[in-house]
Amino acid sequence: MQPQIAELIDTELGKRWHEKRSLTLSRLYNRRYDAAQRKEARVTIWLAGALYILFSITDVILIKDIYFYSVVMRFFISIAYVLIIDFQLQRNFDLSVIDKQCAIGVFSGYAAWIWLSSYSQNSLSVSYYLTYGTIFMMITNLYFNFKFKLAALSSGLIVATLLISLFTIFNVNLEFIVAISVLYVSSYALTLFVNWKLNEERYRVFLNSLHAEIQQKEAIERGAALLRLSTTDALTGLANRRATDDELRALWEGWQSSRQGFAVVLIDIDYFKRFNDHYGHQEGDRCLVAVAGAMARATARHSCALGRFGGEEFIVLIRCESRDEAGLVAEEVRHAVESLRFVHEQRPDHIGFVTVSVGAAFSGDVGGDKVERLVTEADRALYGAKASGRNRVRVFDRNEPRKVDEDGTIADLLRSAVVEGRISLAYQPIREVESGRIVAAEALMRLTNTKGKPISPAAFIPVAERTGAIMELGRWAIATACRDLIGNDLVPVVSVNMSAVQLKAPGFALSVAAILGETGILPHRLALEVTEGLEIDNQPEIESCIRELKQLGVQVWLDDFGTGFAGLSCLRKIDFDVVKIDRSFLQASHAPKGAAMFRDMVGLLKNAGHAIVVEGIEDEEQLDFLAEQAVDLVQGFHLGKPMPLAAFKQVTVMESAEAAKRSGTAR
Repeated sequence: MQPQIAELIDTELGKRWHEKRSLTLSRLYNRRYDAAQRKEARVTIWLAGALYILFSITDVILIKDIYFYSVVMRFFISIAYVLIIDFQLQRNFDLSVIDKQCAIGVFSGYAAWIWLSSYSQNSLSVSYYLTYGTIFMMITNLYFNFKFKLAALSSGLIVATLLISLFTIFNVNLEFIVAISVLYVSSYALTLFVNWKLNEERYRVFLNSLHAEIQQKEAIERGAALLRLSTTDALTGLANRRATDDELRALWEGWQSSRQGFAVVLIDIDYFKRFNDHYGHQEGDRCLVAVAGAMARATARHSCALGRFGGEEFIVLIRCESRDEAGLVAEEVRHAVESLRFVHEQRPDHIGFVTVSVGAAFSGDVGGDKVERLVTEADRALYGAKASGRNRVRVFDRNEPRKVDEDGTIADLLRSAVVEGRISLAYQPIREVESGRIVAAEALMRLTNTKGKPISPAAFIPVAERTGAIMELGRWAIATACRDLIGNDLVPVVSVNMSAVQLKAPGFALSVAAILGETGILPHRLALEVTEGLEIDNQPEIESCIRELKQLGVQVWLDDFGTGFAGLSCLRKIDFDVVKIDRSFLQASHAPKGAAMFRDMVGLLKNAGHAIVVEGIEDEEQLDFLAEQAVDLVQGFHLGKPMPLAAFKQVTVMESAEAAKRSGTAR
């Protein structure tokens, strides 16, 4: 409705004075006009009545022979007029009826004054006195906010009454008749013109005011939509990482200040990578939506906050008083997903449908003064549930002795990974939408165990961060990526992911500068990707490090935009060279709501002046959709999977040869 009204307003403002007004806008104007008039009407009529009585003073001076009758008449008309109109206002009579009553009152006061003045023997004074009749026209045309037609009629009656009186009642010469008639007619024309102008101006002011209100409402709605966008996961509709983090901190503050108990429950879909690899990402998204719906239904009757924590991991924050209560809710969530019987035939355990592993930790069981400890213990419990066979719940118990998990083995592998060659990089191309050519590549870390079996980054990266091994691995990744791709001039830019541990480490920017010096690479050809989940707003050391890297000339990209803590304030604080929109938003764009959200996100980033990379391109249809949105760069399996250096070099050489061939053919 608002866009239609806005269009009507634009059309109305462009109309000439003689063109007919819009019926819709006229009705809106009349409603608002009536409301404003009712607020002022009582004061207006009381002042008009008082003014009419006040003119009794001139009666005493100019028509003193009949002033007594004149004063009585003024009091009678004023009191009757005021009481009648006031009564109608209190009873909420139609305002058009009240306006007509006011017009009748003014005319009656004028007619009675003219009639009574005709009985005075002071003809000279009366001739002077008749000029005051123009005041009645000013009252009808200017004092009261009468509509133009009513003002013209009521003031026209005043002029007609005077003219008739001059020829029939008053004994005056022709010169006086001409003079007083010209005065009245001129006053009538001028005041009526001003009345018309004021009415037109009021209407235009109303139109502009209404237009401003619509714009403000639209701005508020856009702001609310962007707020929802920044706190809602586009695919599942659940709260995103940023929103759940805010809720988590609020619960933690309640626990610290008044011991209001709560629990953190982490849920991970079992063997989801196998599901995605076999059934495809679109079916994987359908699975995520179904699981999210089941968990939402299971937690609806509890005092819970449910959110997507990232990828196939979810989080439930439960207000509870004990570990057992948290465990019961966690079990309800697990059972709800199991009851879906969502087919997953690629599982190695032959269960045949989607299940989840759940880890929980109760605030009363975890010491320390940081909420991260509670999340860590829930994560440990989740790891224990997965290690125990999956599709089960584990609740952290501080009285239960801890056992050494597989982290120790991974930690040992990481300590010698570089020396023994178990760490490597895979490169995924980033292409320009318009030309399709490779303009950058993302370097992705890979790790194998002693038997050559790959270990998922989701498993070894957290261990590397906890043990500090990420510092050496990160420096190695930057140096290797620069030498492999930039040193061989395979791509203009290579991007490497950074962790919070690296960015918070003192002197990290200096170590990057040293690597650039050793490899001889120009700083602008290296991009460091910062994931939105690092909560940059509350980490001043990370923000400071990013600024140092920017001063160095290194590009800084924001990864996973829309899924983490940083949100819109992060874009305002830091001038990122590129923003990478998380794949979940593109996957959700097949639905109208998801497509609208995606367009809003692209528009927001473009208005902020950021180049855009969209991740997760899986088919040509998605690529066409992104071309329509004028997205700059794209990345995904449809355009090239992560590959070793040799394979990446082969792809770039082949594409360069094809480009050269096309160029030669064109010449």
